[in-house]
Amino acid sequence: MSESLTFLMGKYPAVLPADLRYARNHMWCRPREGALRFGFTSYAVRLMQDVYFLDWSVNAGDALQHKQQIGHIETSKAVSDLFAPLAGTLVRFNDEVLKDPSAVNVDTYGAGWLFEMAADESDTLSVQEYYNFLDANWEKTQTMLKGHM
Repeated sequence: MSESLTFLMGKYPAVLPADLRYARNHMWCRPREGALRFGFTSYAVRLMQDVYFLDWSVNAGDALQHKQQIGHIETSKAVSDLFAPLAGTLVRFNDEVLKDPSAVNVDTYGAGWLFEMAADESDTLSVQEYYNFLDANWEKTQTMLKGHM
């Protein structure tokens, strides 16, 4: 198994565990009991900073299309739409993180998970592929961030 990687966002590290898969919308993916568990990567959490509120516009059992809008998130930076990382069927939400989304900020790869889907993980990226994706887009991301400051 490969080692976890750390992507440097300027001076801030975004740790990317090697045992996870990744989606291009900056969610991690972990196979779990016939489903895939998703949460925000440390990269996404660093960009968003503090997550204050999550709201879902879909329900458990719904069939989702890739990039379908599934909800909203409120952070210290903005209110944004959330999109499905893959096509599949939504299995369940993390009820605890809906009550208190602070787990997203403090336990990104553990208690801060968002939802589970029945989907094909072959459409996700390995840790190295995700790192390369971040690296290829970092300059554009910095330009966008600086434009909002």
